[in-house]
Amino acid sequence: MQFIKPDINIDLVGKRKLAAVLSLALILVSIVSLVVKGGPNYGIDFAGGSLVQVQFSETTDAGQIKKALADLDLGTFLVQHFGDNPNEFLIRVQGADGEGKTLSRMISTTLTESYGEGNVDLRRVEMVGPQVGKDLRQKGLMAILYAMIGILAYITWRFEFRFAVGAIVALLHDVMITLGVFSLFGKEIDLPIIAAFLAIIGYSLNDTIIVYDRIRENYGKHKKKGFSVLVNRSINETLSRTILTSGTTLLVVLSLFIFGGGVIHNFAFAMLIGIIVGTYSSIFVASPVLIFWDDFRSGRQKPAKESSAA
Repeated sequence: MQFIKPDINIDLVGKRKLAAVLSLALILVSIVSLVVKGGPNYGIDFAGGSLVQVQFSETTDAGQIKKALADLDLGTFLVQHFGDNPNEFLIRVQGADGEGKTLSRMISTTLTESYGEGNVDLRRVEMVGPQVGKDLRQKGLMAILYAMIGILAYITWRFEFRFAVGAIVALLHDVMITLGVFSLFGKEIDLPIIAAFLAIIGYSLNDTIIVYDRIRENYGKHKKKGFSVLVNRSINETLSRTILTSGTTLLVVLSLFIFGGGVIHNFAFAMLIGIIVGTYSSIFVASPVLIFWDDFRSGRQKPAKESSAA
């Protein structure tokens, strides 16, 4: 099935400078958001503490719940709506190891006194110590780093070093923008989101390698036409496949985002952003980096030839 004919000739690489400005602007917004908010909003998995999921049988809101818990010595805690049920909430408390069970009993007793017997249902209790959270955070970041190093080595072996650089720049671009979107929307970074980032890396890399394979195939056929023309032709030839694959995957992830419920909501949101940004980067970041590299190398070789001729 083809939505776009393979012989189409859209000047996609001609927009590479505009795309570079757009990408830099998005990355800058992401960095500013992270700096202003003091870094990513780590969830219980990474920050440590306790999480209590509570469902009420009567209508309430976060303000009323905070007021009911005001007499407890909880320190820093957050109450937020969770899932599709308007009366289901998450209570997040920064606490140390061993406090979780006592804390959940305190919260359950206090809320029952405020809302009445049988009107409060504790659905879930999670506890992570601060040291465990720190270790998980470090291991999650190292997992992403090791994935990048492995990709750099693999693409250098399969193609060339400049192709590997283009792929890594595109992947860093995707992860940075997705992280920035999470920061802007105040969404938490936890273990499922790290898994989503790794999935985004794999998805974006797959798209990039498809284009790179076509560039290598066309290199011998159309070398005389110029490298930028060759790259643009390769992107156009794989455009139908890119749109079809990304479109179908996007529909699945969108369904998870809408109908998957609160537990999978943030994971689906990360994948949704990652697929859109990853498709964009395989066209407007990974391949144009090769052209920038080729132009830079040609610019350095030209003065060298002129000086030797003189």
